[in-house]
Amino acid sequence: MEVNENMNTGESKVIETIPVGRLGIICLKSSEALGKKIDDYIVQWREKREHEHKSTLAWDGYQRDTFLLQCETPRFGSGEGKGLIKSSVRGDDVYILLDVLNHSLTYSLRGETNHMSPDDHFQDLKRIIAAIGGKARRVTVIMPFLYESRQHRRTGRESLDCALGLHELINMGVDNIITFDAHDPRVQNAIPLKGFENVQPAYQFIKNILRNVSDLKIDSKHMMILSPDEGGTQRAVYMANVLGLDMGIFYKRRDYSQIIDGRNPIVAHEYLGPSVEGKDVIILDDMISSGDSMIDVATELKRRKAKRVFVTATFGLFTNGLKKFDKAYDKGLIDYVVTTNLVYLPPELYERPYFILCDMSKYIALIIDTLNHDESISHLLNPIKRIQKLVKKYKEDPESLGI
Repeated sequence: MEVNENMNTGESKVIETIPVGRLGIICLKSSEALGKKIDDYIVQWREKREHEHKSTLAWDGYQRDTFLLQCETPRFGSGEGKGLIKSSVRGDDVYILLDVLNHSLTYSLRGETNHMSPDDHFQDLKRIIAAIGGKARRVTVIMPFLYESRQHRRTGRESLDCALGLHELINMGVDNIITFDAHDPRVQNAIPLKGFENVQPAYQFIKNILRNVSDLKIDSKHMMILSPDEGGTQRAVYMANVLGLDMGIFYKRRDYSQIIDGRNPIVAHEYLGPSVEGKDVIILDDMISSGDSMIDVATELKRRKAKRVFVTATFGLFTNGLKKFDKAYDKGLIDYVVTTNLVYLPPELYERPYFILCDMSKYIALIIDTLNHDESISHLLNPIKRIQKLVKKYKEDPESLGI
């Protein structure tokens, strides 16, 4: 049974403005699966949607079998590439979707197989923008994991890669950039005159946890939110306040005298906050990279007699594989791993008993459909009322959420 999300679904959306232009969605190969789901939602909504002016010229192409525009980014044997769009985009409102972390894609370089890096994906994005050639009415880039977002500030004589990447896109004619849970949203200060939306998947986290776990008690005596480091404090404070829960924080003591794998190694995790004994704890972070930090925090929580531990992150990178998560689950250190499909996930993750997936395709489709009508997306970016309604419904009848 589908829960009512207290959000205007596409088919029931009240249309008051004409589209900015004919909608076109370009999904680079890195995001094909997610893009297909997004397209299916918009196609269904617009088939059902009625409007008195849909037959006028301003609404030309409003209903189509697909809004996906065919594109290619082939490479020569030398590793050089090009971008190719196989349909007209003149006057279109174009949305380009890509996943810069999709390492499953490969290309041939002098007969050797190379896995695509974030740099390769970003270069392909620029090729597609170049292929558009300024003919689109508006170009919006949807980049769930912001390129080079962990290199967002300067602590020595080093490059500011994230800001440079944003400037490149704006200088090529991109009007808006939409990203999810940016490592540091203040990087938007690099492009103050252009649109930059940093979207949080808080509602999707709560919805899918509640759908998969039927015996949660959502109050400060039985549950709490935790930030695994000081950088994620604001994220945890928001979630704790919306749910009416206490929060805690671990801060990382690092050894700044050495660098291992590009970072200062963590010496210890120190805890600040109320007792976790007997409570379900949701660890909230922007990404799971190697997973070492998350598992260290989970170990400390279990040592402090936490009941269940939910490892929750917007991006599941799993750079060192899933074995350590399997071991942590078998030892009872973690109970669930919750993440989105905004970036490529290893296929074997879907088979794990501890995995909870947060599908973001409908949410992105709503954002695209709304922006195409040049309407505000504030109600989509602020999920407080939806979360509270969802929690109330769960407390009254957990089975109503489709558990």
